[in-house]
Amino acid sequence: MLSHDVITQIAAELAEADRTHGVIPRITARYPDATIEDSYAIQGVWRDAQIAAGRRLVGRKIGLTSKAMQQATGITEPDYGVMFDDTVHDSGAEIPVEYFSNVRIEVELAFVLKHPLEGPGCTLDDALAAIDYAVPALEVLNSHIELEGRTIVDTISDNAAYGAMVLGTERRRPDEIDLRWVPGLLYKNGEIEETGVAAGVLGHPATGVAWLANKFHQHGARLEEGEIILAGSFTRPMWVSRGDEVLCDYGPMGTITCRFV
Repeated sequence: MLSHDVITQIAAELAEADRTHGVIPRITARYPDATIEDSYAIQGVWRDAQIAAGRRLVGRKIGLTSKAMQQATGITEPDYGVMFDDTVHDSGAEIPVEYFSNVRIEVELAFVLKHPLEGPGCTLDDALAAIDYAVPALEVLNSHIELEGRTIVDTISDNAAYGAMVLGTERRRPDEIDLRWVPGLLYKNGEIEETGVAAGVLGHPATGVAWLANKFHQHGARLEEGEIILAGSFTRPMWVSRGDEVLCDYGPMGTITCRFV
């Protein structure tokens, strides 16, 4: 376990990297004994400092929800981070690339809760009952830690690599559509790059919401009414650069567009 001083120091480094849109050396290269518990402690110190500085927390992101990504990182469960209001964009947004250290896009569904959700024993049915609506979303990944050789400890410490989110406009209640079969066709500059279907996220995209509620219970917390839960990607990350135009077609749930400037 890392000392409190080291955890605080790394959180401060990540905050500075966020401010300057830079990257820091890998945590696991400097502290090879750092654990997943350490990484969530670092993320928590960073999060609390951001809230103290006036940022408003609006939701949570869940990552590593596909078998392929879990196998690639060597862990057997998802991870999570926080989302602040100044990172949420509407479809059609022009997003400056200088906001980020590096930019990749993932295709996801987001859920907005109509009442609190807490564990233990929270099930998929419990999560669906707590969800007000689903909305398509693109996640913008951003790493403040050098990419080469990163581990799950590095990624969790860095707020699970969350950078921003672009929300669509089509909303569906869970009883209006079979969320497992929502498609994603991801285009860059008019050419299709990635495809997927939402069942790729733990068999059902809302499964992660139940997992997160149970995970939070271990820390004496719960998911709150009105929070946005970004449920995890059902495509591989797609790199984007300045000038790229992105479109994702979610079939019955409409499209999302954005442009990086």
